Amino acid sequence: MRARDLASLGLGAATAKILAEQVDAILRHHPDRDDPEQQVQVWHELQRVLLSGSSWRWNFPVHLSLYRFAYERREPEHGPAPAWMPSPEEVRTSNLGRLMSERGIGTYADLRRWSVEHREEFWATVIRKLGIVFHKEPERILDPKSDVTRPIWLPGAELNIAESCFQANAAKPAIWYASEDAPDLRRVTYGELRQLCHRVANGLDAIGVAPGERVALYLPMIPESVAIYLGVVLAGRCVVGIADTSAPMELEKRIRIGGAKAVFTMDAYRRDGKDLRIYEKVVEAHAPKAVVFPREGQDRVQLERGEDVAWHDFLGESGFNAVPCKPSDFTNLLFSSGTTKDPKAIPWTHTTPIKSAADGYLHFDVRPTDVLAWPTSFGWMMGPWLTYASLVNGASMALYVGAPQRRAFGEFVANVGVTVLGVVPKLVRSWKAERTMEGLDWGRIRVFGSTAEPSTPEEMLYLMFLAGYKPIVEYCGGTEIGGGYITGTLVQPCAPATFTTPALGLDFVVLDDGRPAPRGEVFLIPPSIGLSNELLNYDHNREYYAGLPHGPNGEVLRRHGDQIERLGRGYFRHHGRIDDMINIHGVKTSAEEIRSVIWHESVYDAKPVAVDVDGSGQHALVIYAVPRQANLVDSSDLRERLRREFQRAIREKLNPLLAHVHDVVLVPELPQAGPGKTRTMKELARDYLSRIGDNGR
Repeated sequence: MRARDLASLGLGAATAKILAEQVDAILRHHPDRDDPEQQVQVWHELQRVLLSGSSWRWNFPVHLSLYRFAYERREPEHGPAPAWMPSPEEVRTSNLGRLMSERGIGTYADLRRWSVEHREEFWATVIRKLGIVFHKEPERILDPKSDVTRPIWLPGAELNIAESCFQANAAKPAIWYASEDAPDLRRVTYGELRQLCHRVANGLDAIGVAPGERVALYLPMIPESVAIYLGVVLAGRCVVGIADTSAPMELEKRIRIGGAKAVFTMDAYRRDGKDLRIYEKVVEAHAPKAVVFPREGQDRVQLERGEDVAWHDFLGESGFNAVPCKPSDFTNLLFSSGTTKDPKAIPWTHTTPIKSAADGYLHFDVRPTDVLAWPTSFGWMMGPWLTYASLVNGASMALYVGAPQRRAFGEFVANVGVTVLGVVPKLVRSWKAERTMEGLDWGRIRVFGSTAEPSTPEEMLYLMFLAGYKPIVEYCGGTEIGGGYITGTLVQPCAPATFTTPALGLDFVVLDDGRPAPRGEVFLIPPSIGLSNELLNYDHNREYYAGLPHGPNGEVLRRHGDQIERLGRGYFRHHGRIDDMINIHGVKTSAEEIRSVIWHESVYDAKPVAVDVDGSGQHALVIYAVPRQANLVDSSDLRERLRREFQRAIREKLNPLLAHVHDVVLVPELPQAGPGKTRTMKELARDYLSRIGDNGR
């Protein structure tokens, strides 16, 4: 690496020379740059230099350049380039390391094999590790006579999964909280949270919600939301989770589908400097009786309907005995995005959270000393997931209501001492573009999580860079899984934007036209705790099992709809939904692959779409793009310039046969299907046809 190359990345000439000399010294100790192990050692030593020099610590282009330099001779069969490697001590002291030691298992590969070949024994071990509380112990873990498409877990058991969230010391912090409205840090202990849950449970009878009935949560993720959620479950009722950003029409639809008898909401809160009044949307949606939490900093709320109840008037007495339930009883209804039809109402039972807590324990290495933050709400699966992954494991949650792209969120992460931080790739793109989080002390972070959409290696390397190169667990699954089906661990190397393993206790196959392939559509192999057994408003068998081939060894397969590619050395790459496959001129690729090569300095985000523009059956490539300067969203000059430059990038970096960009659509934000999830290609294609005046197809 020459000094002038480093100087071109923003270093002064003298500083560039010093860094170049240190790079040369490292290379003298590792002369064989074709050796994949030496490449890892070179990066490891470069990383120490990069983190110790104040002149280049926050210069990401320099870090990126040296990372690529370390691995520039890496061959595909050696797998993606690791940016983090676990030390032997880190492996030994991890939850997985201790589990392997206890069972006399020498390698992670052997542990994973045991987890899928002996699923009942695996889940029995996990349930014991998590300390799941039972009123009546199960006769066994899995009924062997039950169908794998509708397995019966924990036959004969009685439990209330919310009780397993309160095994930590009552004085220990359960929740750390701050918001844009109330930036001062607030602490809620396990004892205080449990008492508030009891008061919620006791208050349900008074508002006419009987055991087994459902109530909606239409709130941001405040401590009281957690108390409501767990209090409803403790009382043997069921939560209907609805994202607090949902419009009145979507709110009404989900309340109707879910059959909610009441709704918990909030007067208003502040996000990204704007007041979001959500109680008025409850009124507009003609929702049932509402329990209304006041805006932070206010004692009372002005009720707009006679049947509605203020939060403090709703709360019952302290002290409550949890209602014993069957493992298959509903605790929570969550919804798919439902952009083209009614959203699927997906029930979580008292067994589903075991999957969430297990993934936290096994894959994220969650320990009682950890503090977990993941911007979300109870309208999405990561809200319940965060609750169970934190509290069942005796850890703390860190909740922040406000815009996570702002520096105030990063300061909250630093002040609380977050150790496990979850993100969506879109959020990292924002941090990287604006350099929002640089210079903050994120040294206590042990691990990142990334979910919602496929990420890119450069974005994820940047995320690691922010905390001094801590690992990222890529995590992909779904509401109907209760967690992930493909993920990572802290006992395997981390290469940015890749997965390293199917989730423990679960397996899958990758098929192309019904045959095993290194790249294709992923199909799950049931059973697993967490996998849904029914849908409230659709035929579960038709959605997940009907019409599928058997697996290579005769296995029953379950449809999931993602595209996966197997890489060298056991890594995987996610290429998005199968719905986002693009076929132009007979060349197939994924929207994510095109997205990964069209980065442009004038664009914050982009999404490629294949559109049958003229009804001929042939597809044209259209790219939705978000200008970095919002005032250029109507610029025809930028639109045409991006079209040409996107076209050139695709031709040079991907495939010339794909390099005809029909059009670029400039939008202030990519249309969202959920937090961090862009609308599918089919939905964007429909949007494009409406923009050009063709609403008929």
